[in-house]
Amino acid sequence: MKKLILILFAFGYISLQAEKILIPMDLTQTNHLKAYGVAFWIIKNGQTVDWLLNYRGGSFMADASDKIASECRIRGVSFESLSEGSASAIIAEVKSEDKNMDVVKLEKVPKIAIYAPPGSLPWDDAVRLALEYAEVDHTVIYDEEVINGKLKEYDWVHLHHEDFTGQYSKFFSAFANAPWYIQQVAMSEGIAKKLGFNKVSELKRAVVLKMREFIANGGYLFAMCNGTDTFDISLATQKTDICEQMYDGDGADPNANNKLDYTQTLAFENFRIDLDPYGREFSDIDTGPTSIANPENDYFTLFDFSAKYDPVPTMLTQNHVNLIQGFVGVTTNFRKSIIKKSVILLAQRDGTDEVRYIHGNFGRGTFTWFSGHDPEDYTHHIGDPTTDLNLHKRSPGYRLILNNILFPAAKKKQQKT
Repeated sequence: MKKLILILFAFGYISLQAEKILIPMDLTQTNHLKAYGVAFWIIKNGQTVDWLLNYRGGSFMADASDKIASECRIRGVSFESLSEGSASAIIAEVKSEDKNMDVVKLEKVPKIAIYAPPGSLPWDDAVRLALEYAEVDHTVIYDEEVINGKLKEYDWVHLHHEDFTGQYSKFFSAFANAPWYIQQVAMSEGIAKKLGFNKVSELKRAVVLKMREFIANGGYLFAMCNGTDTFDISLATQKTDICEQMYDGDGADPNANNKLDYTQTLAFENFRIDLDPYGREFSDIDTGPTSIANPENDYFTLFDFSAKYDPVPTMLTQNHVNLIQGFVGVTTNFRKSIIKKSVILLAQRDGTDEVRYIHGNFGRGTFTWFSGHDPEDYTHHIGDPTTDLNLHKRSPGYRLILNNILFPAAKKKQQKT
């Protein structure tokens, strides 16, 4: 009986001493991706989380509880129990003026939506994979919800692999006879007609304008691949037609490049449209996959920011490494010379004009563009198997995606920037 009492006392003593739980995000973490899900889960359950910027890869700290410890074990996430003294020492180090670190309190569960078409397509969306793997709550919406004013119900929206110019990612030359392509065209035309638009390009532009309004009103928009550059192309071409007959039933305006309005765009300016309907590029915003012949040489570097004075870009670039393997997409790299000066560059391929990751403000909200398609599949082709994130639990590329879903949770911190 005495032995049992001693054991129970010992467990109680440990519990009392463990004032905080630290979820490290450096190389000691066994599952970086699910760690974001745990942080989201803690906030969802009414607690706050301290995001320790630049401390051990951007670690998370929360008040200790058996439930949090159990959730970490279930999800395979590494954690450390800290005494009050140890936790206070970490906070003091992070807040020290001579350290490029800071504490951001995550206190609001962001309402997340993914803009994606109904049904299945022969490619996967990395953001959707990341959210599902990390077990983060989200809702799927599409054109009808956007046009009908549903965006105001969400804090953060991701744009699925989408062509907002109405040219179906310029897949006509390679896939015009593919059943999935024919179905996609029929579905898009049906939605456009239902919502009162004569062309899919007109519908997509209306969606983009609604999305821009969403940002202006305080929303957070994230996009990858060609959901990034085609967004601005659609905004710049409001006074002209860049779609050839096979896309919208009539010809493109041959003088379209002389009618572009860069004052309407978010991130890019002085670009030129590629009017070849059979080409793969939309414009010269994308430099293309310049290293596809030798992927081993394709890496990009995350920039360093001041955690205390530039908390937003610091949050968006938290990682356990700063050199990340590149990956190809319909849009692979942003041309630096075409990016607006007001936009913050978050990552670039060293020694080149190729930018991978950018962030900007518009009105009361923000947009963040991340080029490429799948951070763990260098040349993800149409019809390739879905990426299994169980094989990439520590993916630095997918970490950049998940930084974005927690960034809106730091509401008060962002309002200072």
